Amino acid sequence: MALKLNSKFLDNYVSKDDINNISNEVCNAQKVLNSRSGEGNDFLGWVDLPVNYDKDEFSRIKVAAKNIQESCDIFVVIGIGGSYLGARAAIEFVKSPVYNNLPNKKTPDIYFAGNSISASSLNDLLKICEGKDVCINVVSKSGTTTEPAVAFRVFRALLEEKYGKEGAKKRIFATTDKAKGTLKKFSDENGYETFVVPDDVGGRFSVLTAVGLLPIAVAGIDIDSMMKGAQDARVAYSNEDIESNDCLKYVAIRNILLRKGKSVEILAAYEPAAQMLCEWWKQLFGESEGKDKKGIYPSSVIFSTDLHSLGQFIQDGSRIMFETVLDIKKSNDELLIPFDPNNVDKLNFLSGKDLDYVNHTAMLGTLFAHSDGDVPNIVLELDDRSEYSFGYLIYFFELACAISGYTLGVNPFNQPGVESYKKNMFALLGKEGYEELRAELTKRIK
Repeated sequence: MALKLNSKFLDNYVSKDDINNISNEVCNAQKVLNSRSGEGNDFLGWVDLPVNYDKDEFSRIKVAAKNIQESCDIFVVIGIGGSYLGARAAIEFVKSPVYNNLPNKKTPDIYFAGNSISASSLNDLLKICEGKDVCINVVSKSGTTTEPAVAFRVFRALLEEKYGKEGAKKRIFATTDKAKGTLKKFSDENGYETFVVPDDVGGRFSVLTAVGLLPIAVAGIDIDSMMKGAQDARVAYSNEDIESNDCLKYVAIRNILLRKGKSVEILAAYEPAAQMLCEWWKQLFGESEGKDKKGIYPSSVIFSTDLHSLGQFIQDGSRIMFETVLDIKKSNDELLIPFDPNNVDKLNFLSGKDLDYVNHTAMLGTLFAHSDGDVPNIVLELDDRSEYSFGYLIYFFELACAISGYTLGVNPFNQPGVESYKKNMFALLGKEGYEELRAELTKRIK
């Protein structure tokens, strides 16, 4: 297994009796998922996706990725939420958080747009694109979500002005609905190559569909190996024995801790390369569990950086949290600490040691400190930052999230709260059909 749950920092918080007492609930939630009998069961395409994915489209993704690599300097991915977080998480985790600045890479720089409504952010990206060959991938099920739709308008105009309509259509790729919707219709009319957002896979579970795989492949990442990791995780976590199934055990522990008053889960990683993975994880669990006045609030930190900012609160603040620590066992790099004859910084005791060893030692010291400070710690030991391990980890979290949602008693696959801000924004901006709401909100403003 590429991933192992280490529970030795939970001894004072979660007992065998606790696990035994909740095991039936967790296993029943697993059965609800597997039998497809729970709420949201029309969004379970991700469960068997690692083996049932569209092989023809998978091949087309590879071909398109190669063409993009050969034809542009900059590849802009336009999408919000699950339409971009998974792809960005994979690129930064497997390659580097400074992927665009890596020397001698043979793949284009990759930027992400359409995830905010900031004029400054979009203008900055437009300036970066000046004088460069650009391709774009717009990712939207409908094509009418405000943030990506605005960015798509802007970049489409840029490409059509630079290359003409005929040239632009070869540089625009749309990942959208298979047969319907504004973006699908527009793409077909204009001759853009399209890829599919499956009907039965929600955005936050879509990393291993074309939504994530096209940008990931453009970055030169082996998507076959990534899918193999997810395939193996699917097999590893299919059994119903909570003692041998680390995914079920993770679900059990986090729900036990919630019932003991630990309502905040902090995903802690010791590699900056995991920062966007943390952002993807926060959407996955936050949007899936945060409803009906229930749920564990998902937060994240990158240590040791955040030990010098949030570390004080985690150590000594209100005792409402637990940590899930991602321990990446093998580093991508080796860097030995040099010897200083003058020992100005008094660090010669570290001379000759690998920086990754020091990082892991900092992790161990922090685990002891936070545990002593009454913060339970779940440790997830991941082999490395390879494509295979990333795919394995993604499936682990997706499965855990679904089972945990059912254990909690919510529908893990809807997001009714997200629609509220959209309706208000449309009304205030004057969109047709929202006149009554606009009048109501205008009164409230006054």
